[in-house]
Amino acid sequence: MLPRDTIDTTVLPPGERFGMWLDLVARTSAPLRIQSAHAGDFAARADFISLGPIQLVEYRYPSLDATRTQKLVRRSDPELYILAYTTGGIGTSSQDGRRSEILAGEFTFYDGSRPHDVCHHATEPERDQATSIITLIPHAALPLPPQRMATLYGGRMSGSEGIGALLAQFLLQVTRHPEQYHAADASRLGAVGLDLATTMLGRHLVAEDAVPTEVRRRALLAQVQAYVHRHLGDATLSPGVVADAHHISVRSLHRLFEAEETTVASYIRDLRLTRCRRDLSDPALRNQPVQTIAARWGFPDKAHFSRAFRAAYGVSPQEHRDAASHPARIVNSAASVVNSRRAD
Repeated sequence: MLPRDTIDTTVLPPGERFGMWLDLVARTSAPLRIQSAHAGDFAARADFISLGPIQLVEYRYPSLDATRTQKLVRRSDPELYILAYTTGGIGTSSQDGRRSEILAGEFTFYDGSRPHDVCHHATEPERDQATSIITLIPHAALPLPPQRMATLYGGRMSGSEGIGALLAQFLLQVTRHPEQYHAADASRLGAVGLDLATTMLGRHLVAEDAVPTEVRRRALLAQVQAYVHRHLGDATLSPGVVADAHHISVRSLHRLFEAEETTVASYIRDLRLTRCRRDLSDPALRNQPVQTIAARWGFPDKAHFSRAFRAAYGVSPQEHRDAASHPARIVNSAASVVNSRRAD
């Protein structure tokens, strides 16, 4: 599981909760001056996950108004960019004279080394909370021209289409399901998140050429792989379909996968076989015909599926299902062979 540090104010009586949050903010590398209309009972939570070059923080609170003044910047400057994804509530972000209203499903971006204001309120404070996922990115880690980043400060970016949607899905998956990853995955996940964030910001600069080539390649690869995962059940899924969906040539798509030591077709086939193997091992799906499961994952031809499955796993689909359903039978069979030998 990815290591996660949590601050939860509800462990204290209502009157002490906001003070706990103020202490937390004062200890951060980029302290803020904050206020809240719910200071009398500030039920809030912050979950921190470090991912190599970046850090993710998921926040939950009823309302918050925060200001980072020039004085606070002089006192502590960690040289961080902040990319905030609003998942619930409504807010505003302002920096360098630019102010935007931010809705759920949108990103905003600002520089922690400059003064800024952020407000974030729950839509219905008595019933829900304002929620967000913050990505902290060191200045030195973002491979974009610093002199051009100011055009993005305090602005809004969509988290529901293109690279923005892929980055949003990544942030939600990692922060809400850290148990699905190993601690050793942290640096690699951080690199993926940084690539996606860099590509999204680069596109909003209207200067994708400012994004390093390898970063763009990895971000496009992540986008293609996510598309394949979503469309595995479509029997017509092919390199041509994938390439068309991403407005690139099939040749470019093949080049994209060269560094992955696999082909596009093999990647699709292997994912489909993995899903079939998983479902054939699931006792809850025991009554579903093998071919129903195969068709669900893009294998409409029974003979083709059987050949591909045997080539990958050394047994037929039915043999794999039987072995998964009766593991004791295999053990007992091996034991019978050993016991059948005559003792000397």
